This record gives sequence, structure tokens and C-alpha cells, in this order.
Amino acid sequence: HGSGSFGHWAARPYGTRQGVRAPAQWRGYAQVAAAAARLNRIVTDAFLEADVPVLSVQPSASARCRDGALKYLDTYPIHTALARGLVPLVYGDVALDDVRGGTIISTEDIFLYLADELRPARILLLGEVPGVLGPDGAVVPHITPLDFPALREALAGSGGVDVTGGMADKVAQMVELVQHHPETCVHILSGAEPGLLARALLNAGLHAGTRITAQ
Repeated sequence: HGSGSFGHWAARPYGTRQGVRAPAQWRGYAQVAAAAARLNRIVTDAFLEADVPVLSVQPSASARCRDGALKYLDTYPIHTALARGLVPLVYGDVALDDVRGGTIISTEDIFLYLADELRPARILLLGEVPGVLGPDGAVVPHITPLDFPALREALAGSGGVDVTGGMADKVAQMVELVQHHPETCVHILSGAEPGLLARALLNAGLHAGTRITAQ
């Protein structure tokens, strides 16, 4: 899950995404990590109360980046959790960086990394909007690498504070993902509509939101 108003608001004053060098920035780094962990605890508890056996996996415990790009993440806990019938729960977090000192990795950064190992057939992303909104405010039903460059300039950022780039960057990352893994379909949906996630999980052909595919 993303960090929402927890991590993004904590990170903004320190410019954590761009780099961590001064002592004050390192204190901010620690605060961002704590804010992300607080939200993760809330999400974890909500899943467990709903009888979903989630196992929280803290990305910052093993993540290593180079100039903002995620280069390593220990995936043993994720593979093992899946093999044991658990649901691994990763989240946007801070990470140590060989060039920047420290940075922030978004959920999409983590998904890009995990896709190489897990090879998912589908990725569902839920947020505050019903899908990717075009310049006219209507949901764009389908995006491919071929038509994304023309669309990108028109994409609005997220409604709140998002230090990891907003909707345009999220879509760009998912376009990159389907280019590397053409068997994967990314589906961007509203997280505010009750029951929509369940319907999407049960029906791969559900007509809602925005699909991102290789073709």
C-alpha cells in the first residue's frame, strides 16, 4: 500500500525523495519511516480483523537503491509467505541509497522490482479516483506504451501531497512494467467504491477503471 498523507506529508519538508545528507534530513528520514510504519500497522490490523492473513514486510529493512532506483530487496519473506498461504503486505517506505544517502521508494517502485520475480498476471491499483483521468476529466479506459506519450502531458498529479510523482509517474512506471512483462495487465480502480475490489478480483474482464497493457 501507499503511504498517503502519512508518509508524503512527513517527507515533504525534508526533500527525502531527492536525497538525505544533512543531520536534519536524517532525522526526517527516521520520521518518514515511522510515519509509513504507523500507517502499515493500521492497514495490517484492518486486514487481520477482516480475517485476511497478512504478513507485513518492511521494505526499508533490506532495500538498497542507487540514485533513486531500487536495486535490491530481500524477497525471501515474500516468497515464503506466499508458499505458506499468507498475504505479504509491502508498502511505500524509505530506503538507503548509494548515491543519495537515502530516498523514498513508492509502492510502484516495489511492484516493478517484484514483477521480475513473481511474474503476476494482474496488478490492481486502487486510489481516490475511478481510474486515470484524461484532459476532459473522463476515465481513460485503456493505455498502452504506444499511446502513453501523448497522454502523459495531459495527466494531472494526485489530489494531495505525493512526493513520489503523482498519477503521471505511477502510470509511467506501470507502462514500463507491462513493456518488460507483456503477460501482465495493470488495472487502476477506485478504492472508494464498496465491493469494487472484490468484483475486480473475481472478474478479470470487469469494465471499470483503466487498464494498462502491452498492446
